[in-house]
Amino acid sequence: MRKIIHIDMDAFYASVEQRDDPSLRGRPVVVAWRGPRSVVCAASYEARRYGVRSAMPAARAERLCPQAVFVPPDFPRYKAVSREVQAIFREHTGLVQPLSLDEAYLDVTEPLIPSPSATATAQAIRRQIRERTGLTASAGVAPNKFLAKIASDWNKPDGLFVIRPSQVDAFLQPLPVSRIPGVGRVMQGKLAKFGVKTVGQLRELGLDELQARFGSFGASLYRRARGIDERPVEPNQPVKSVSTEDTFEADLLLGELEPHVRRLAAKTWEAAVRKGGRIGRTVVLKLKTAQFRIHTRSLTPDVPPASSEALCAVALSLLQRVGLPPATRYRLAGVALSNFRDAAEPDLQPELFPRVAIASCAADQARSG
Repeated sequence: MRKIIHIDMDAFYASVEQRDDPSLRGRPVVVAWRGPRSVVCAASYEARRYGVRSAMPAARAERLCPQAVFVPPDFPRYKAVSREVQAIFREHTGLVQPLSLDEAYLDVTEPLIPSPSATATAQAIRRQIRERTGLTASAGVAPNKFLAKIASDWNKPDGLFVIRPSQVDAFLQPLPVSRIPGVGRVMQGKLAKFGVKTVGQLRELGLDELQARFGSFGASLYRRARGIDERPVEPNQPVKSVSTEDTFEADLLLGELEPHVRRLAAKTWEAAVRKGGRIGRTVVLKLKTAQFRIHTRSLTPDVPPASSEALCAVALSLLQRVGLPPATRYRLAGVALSNFRDAAEPDLQPELFPRVAIASCAADQARSG
């Protein structure tokens, strides 16, 4: 059985700023450019107490927390700290799968440094991160990636939580279904119609019933409700695509989709920048009709999107190319970046990625909360 650790740095960008500027410690810090078109890249725990969250419009963050200190993002510095943290991971295992600058999965089934348990390895890693970087990290230890991800969020910040194989059933059953990846507000509402609010109640629905109602996602719900996740930790996997999608509360006409596409483009851009120094060249727009038919449109512009605004502009142009009858209603929209390549490749501008990173917080539109 695998032994998986999920490490998640605590309020990473904001914590780096507080570490490097003692005057910010204990104060609500928001990492973002000020302005009506900017979004929050990170918020310290002091700011989160006021409801400030990542990807929130900066203007709204300022209304929620007028005393917040706004700090412009410094992505080269965050990347340098991330490299220090990942170097610590690789002292313990060669099986490290970074998810972004501030989180990663580690398979420590056979650790490089002898250790009595995966829990002890996680404790050692957290201690080394604190000693070498002055930052804190939370860790989850479990038999698979799905459970480790849940566990790392359990005792945040600066916490450790362990789910042993013998504890999986007892741990999962009382959890709200919202803890399962992909179960957002809309899916929670659909499950609630069947009397399903907890993972234990979800277990009472059979595989055939879930697949009949929710397709392939129903099969995923069935597995996750039982703590099943066979995905291995995959080191050194280049980014293939980054996407964000949303299911609407009510089906919408094409002309009503623009603000949603803007919001999704902003979230996709933020996620792409967090993946590191690779540039997505192809923009994909995904729409699902009220009849559950999926339609996609894509474009690879001559110049890759170099800002949130550029990504949004391409996505909106694709919206005009859908070509379905005007009365068609849509239940879901998504925006993706794919066809990733290294920023240093000859046909990409050498200086592009630093500008891309800085632009990540200058989004046209972000989610309202």
